[in-house]
Amino acid sequence: MHAGEAEEVYSRWTRPDLIVSDGAYGVGGFPGDPRTPDGLDEWYAPHVPVWSQHAHAATTLWFWNTEIGWATVHPLLEANGWEYVQTIIWDKGLGHIAGNVNGATIRRLPTVTEVCVFYRRRLEFSSEDGSLSASRWLRAEWLRAGLPLYRANEACGVKNAATRKYLTQDWLWYFPPPEMMARLVNFANEHGDPAGRPYYSIDGRRPVTEEEWARLRHPWSHEHGLTNVWSHPPLNGTERYRGTGRRVAPRVHNPGKNATAHLNQKPLEFMRRIVRFATRSGDVVWEPFGGLCSAAVAAVELGRRAFCAEPDSCFAELARQRLEAVGKHMSVRS
Repeated sequence: MHAGEAEEVYSRWTRPDLIVSDGAYGVGGFPGDPRTPDGLDEWYAPHVPVWSQHAHAATTLWFWNTEIGWATVHPLLEANGWEYVQTIIWDKGLGHIAGNVNGATIRRLPTVTEVCVFYRRRLEFSSEDGSLSASRWLRAEWLRAGLPLYRANEACGVKNAATRKYLTQDWLWYFPPPEMMARLVNFANEHGDPAGRPYYSIDGRRPVTEEEWARLRHPWSHEHGLTNVWSHPPLNGTERYRGTGRRVAPRVHNPGKNATAHLNQKPLEFMRRIVRFATRSGDVVWEPFGGLCSAAVAAVELGRRAFCAEPDSCFAELARQRLEAVGKHMSVRS
């Protein structure tokens, strides 16, 4: 954990397999958070290109924000190579408003949600025709080898699934599993026009291997019964952190001793889900806007390597205590 701005340490952190962003929302929720979403993309502009620079092909990004905050930042993410996958909605329930809404003046429906938007790196390959998406590149290389499409079925040992799934150009396209990709690669290089070899090469010198292809896609551990709507009331009870009550520097968040330390502390179970979904044991998780560092805590619990930053001294101290506690707990368990 770094008690300071993430920009100070990005270059020293190990390359991320997963990034959890829970930064500015444009609601004035902490010192430095803009009062409105206007210009929120400018707030993230120093960070997103650096994430892209350090990410690899299988890195995923989980971006927490309000609906309008995310919409404001989305073009910046897209321009830097992040491909939208889906939006997860946190439903906080009616208890979040607790009757504190004046129906005569609000003139809209009460808001009890925020979003976590799942992105992956946009996978593109260089070709004679420029940069191609994975689906277009697979088909283009097969055709460049001079092979008819139906022979992909022969290559993969199936009746018709290979042509229909791996070489199609419609929404039915399917990312070839490593074993099937190896068969396509080997077949193209063995039976294709010798003059054009190698086929399916990332570096232009040799064909991609089965292991290299597998690393181009992020892991995914599916959990049945979970959808993209996560229902959980705002935190209360023992998991909710309270203020220290100590004096800190001006303009630094300083809740009273019994006040809620962080206005929007995320349920730890949400962060555990994200880490379980898209990482393996030993993978690296970045949390550049730590707050109470819930993602880092979940990462440590699950045997991942966590890198986090938080400039606010009050939040940083609570996060440090939290990480030390989970670290000791994991040491006892091992």
